[in-house]
Amino acid sequence: MIRTDDRWRDLRAKILAFVVDRSRVQRQIAAVAIDGFLCVVAVWIAFSLRLGVWELASPPILSFAAVALLVWYPIAWKTGVYRSLIRFSGARTIGDLAIACALLSLPLFVVCFIFRLPDVPRTLSILHPIIFLLLLGASRIAIRFVLLDLFKVVSVNARRVVVYGAGRAGQQLALSLRHESQVHLVGFIDDDLRLDGQRLDGVPVFGANRLQTLLEGTEIDEVLLAIPSASRARRREIIETLQGEEVYVRSLPNLTGIIEGSVTVNDLREIQIEELLGRETVAANQLLMSRTTAGKIVLVSGAGGSIGSELCRQIVRCRPARLVLLEQSEYALYAIEQELIELMRELRIDVPLVLELASASERSSMNRIYSYHRPETVFHAAAYKHVPLVEANPISGLRNNIMGTLHSVAAAEAVGVANFILISTDKAVRPTNIMGASKRVCELILQARAERPEVKTVFSMVRFGNVLGSSGSVVPRFKAQIAAGGPVTLTHRDITRYFMTIPEAAQLVIQASAMAKGGEVFVLDMGQPVRIFDLATSMIHLSGLSVRSAENPDGDIQIVETGLRPGEKLYEELLIGDNPEKTNHPRIMRAREGLWPWEDLERELQSLDTTIRVSGDSVEAVQTISGLVPEFAPDAGWVERLAANKR
Repeated sequence: MIRTDDRWRDLRAKILAFVVDRSRVQRQIAAVAIDGFLCVVAVWIAFSLRLGVWELASPPILSFAAVALLVWYPIAWKTGVYRSLIRFSGARTIGDLAIACALLSLPLFVVCFIFRLPDVPRTLSILHPIIFLLLLGASRIAIRFVLLDLFKVVSVNARRVVVYGAGRAGQQLALSLRHESQVHLVGFIDDDLRLDGQRLDGVPVFGANRLQTLLEGTEIDEVLLAIPSASRARRREIIETLQGEEVYVRSLPNLTGIIEGSVTVNDLREIQIEELLGRETVAANQLLMSRTTAGKIVLVSGAGGSIGSELCRQIVRCRPARLVLLEQSEYALYAIEQELIELMRELRIDVPLVLELASASERSSMNRIYSYHRPETVFHAAAYKHVPLVEANPISGLRNNIMGTLHSVAAAEAVGVANFILISTDKAVRPTNIMGASKRVCELILQARAERPEVKTVFSMVRFGNVLGSSGSVVPRFKAQIAAGGPVTLTHRDITRYFMTIPEAAQLVIQASAMAKGGEVFVLDMGQPVRIFDLATSMIHLSGLSVRSAENPDGDIQIVETGLRPGEKLYEELLIGDNPEKTNHPRIMRAREGLWPWEDLERELQSLDTTIRVSGDSVEAVQTISGLVPEFAPDAGWVERLAANKR
């Protein structure tokens, strides 16, 4: 803490806030004005040193100053002098200034030696840029000192933080932290052990091998990860090391701000769950991404859902001829339309969007929409996916999932859709719930139609597990529960799930569609399954809190088991058989699984449709599903539960 008079302390805080809160344009204008003044001062000093006479407004001085200013600003703007923040000035900034001043000397040399301004010494073309560079460098250093040191006000209750990463990102972040009165920077941590014991701008650097010693001995409150270029596997190693230390962990997300030299505290964010997976993403194959989307009429059903909306974002980037968004939720349809409009504005592209507010389970609506738009590629993501809700509302779930798929398939065949891709789920494998069984029936529909020789549409399915951040995902629920002080609730401490980010899943779905020949079940490589109890524990620790348990009764957040929900499995599978085939993509496998002949399947589907539309008998409907999916193994008591619901 810096001990000062309270009045002086408040004044410093106000001055600092006034400067820092200015907009970027306002700060750039101020920098331009200061540099213009320094350019003129450099002219005065250069003339004085060269002629031994101090004058302010002689004709030679005025003419040379005018030329210098006219030349300087285009060079400064072109070299990016005013794109970097002065308060973050360092060696790189001085280097950029040196380049700009060197370029300034070239036109001045031409003016002085070729055009020969009257009474202007030729040596000023060299002397002036040198003096100007010294003044520019001194001004940057002085401004940085005033803002970051002289006006720095540290609170008594400041959080003690360390920055992990002593590279350019870490240094820029440390400079930004100097503005924060509620933060005290204890030091840097870096994987390069040669830096151990060194100091960066007066702040000590510790080797990564001393991380735990530092955390235990200095009461660190927060660790800021400033290693955006590190691999995800390395980030996971670091995060796992920090999990047991009960420190709050945040990180810088990307390299963009570092390249622009504008990293600030506002760029920090909480650790994302995908960083705990340690799974490196594979760059999308643009040829596969474009094969079924670029220049084509594409329809996405369930366009407002978690996967459907991301499919729309990815497809827009591929520039289809037209994108038809089919969604039964009015708000979800509106929201994705607005988002896509903004995305296209940023990308400076124009893709025609068509909004269709309808349910895929309505046969007449599907016939109308498909016959009118005549899509070439369809991504069918419309489905109810929430296991307990579908378990409690089987008729609605079967109507939406199975009948919606059946009507969409029929409409697609009728208009000659080239590629039809079903978004399936790992819960379709040996299902224990109605939702999973319904999705397996959807797969059977596409497999059976793909076997028909008269069918020209290429039907395929893509099966994967949970996606991070989707509606109903445990991650946002855990975050909300931790923020509320707990408890964190999960159904069983041994439950495991596969996880994948939504953008990666959507990209892989599009790429899989390009490899389809007909009837394939594509299975995405989801990596290793994650134990949900371990996930909850990690999220609590990375929030700087501890788990309350019998071993630690004074902990902050308790984890409570609520018991498995109806139809919920301890673990999920991705394959029915054990014979996946590799494809040309390292994250996509191909499976060929048992299917029903279309004639037999059609008869059962007609019976199911009659049950849904006429009697609405949920027990009878689910018994039909059990016949279609022999591996369907619901939990005990499902008949009584369905009979009680009668829905």
